Parts: sequence; C-alpha cells; structure tokens
Amino acid sequence: MVPTLLSIAKSTRAFLMLMLTEIDLHPGQDQLLHRLELGVPVSVSALADLLAVRPSTVSKMLDRLVDKNLIERTAHRQDGRRTMVVLTPEGDRVKNSVQGIWNRLEADLISALSPREVETLTSALVQVDGLLTVKLRRLR
Repeated sequence: MVPTLLSIAKSTRAFLMLMLTEIDLHPGQDQLLHRLELGVPVSVSALADLLAVRPSTVSKMLDRLVDKNLIERTAHRQDGRRTMVVLTPEGDRVKNSVQGIWNRLEADLISALSPREVETLTSALVQVDGLLTVKLRRLR
C-alpha cells in the first residue's frame, strides 16, 4: 500500500503543480490559501498546525504570498509579538481559482470510478490521512 500511496502523492503533486502554474502558485500555497477566509486573521502558528508543517515553512510561503498581494501580515491585537495573516481580496479571488483547479483535478481522477467506488476510496483515504496526521504531530 505504501508504494501506491507514494506514487499517487508524487503524481498528484506533479499534476497539481502544472495546473497551479496557470495561476502563478506553487504546491502548498494552494493549501495555505484554502485555510484562510477573507477578513479573518489567523496566526502563523495556527496555520502551521493546520498544514502540519513548521512555522518557518509557513513563514517562507507567506513571504511569497505577500509579494503577490494575496495575503497581508498584521500584528495580533493584544499581543504585538504574534503575527497574524489575513487574506486579501486578490487572495480570495486566487483562492476561488484554486478551488476550480482542485475541482477539475478531482473530476479527472474520479471519471473512471463509480459513485460507490468514489465514496469507498474517499472514506479509506480520509482514515489513512487522519492516522498519518496524528502520527506526524507526535513526531514534530
């Protein structure tokens, strides 16, 4: 099972990378934008937890998204030492484009499967993802 999951992850990432170039994003940036809502500040550490990566990794991603005017960094209202991230209107537009790309990719992936196969596969993958996420958090 692990070789198949690794192959799927690699192929999906490569395919997604090609699709994201349409909107000038790199893999990972799409997931970060997906976690943000227009006008709702999120801390860098909370984003790192949501994405299951280190805060330093998120910080590098944020630098690139700030340069593209997709997000803004602000200070926390009560604790100026904490950095908050806010999606810009342009970021919200790009986030909607990301969702469109994800929808296209999903449609391509499930086109050869029956609705029941899609449901079974999705359920199993959600279980595996949950297990791996828990194990990863313990190791970080």
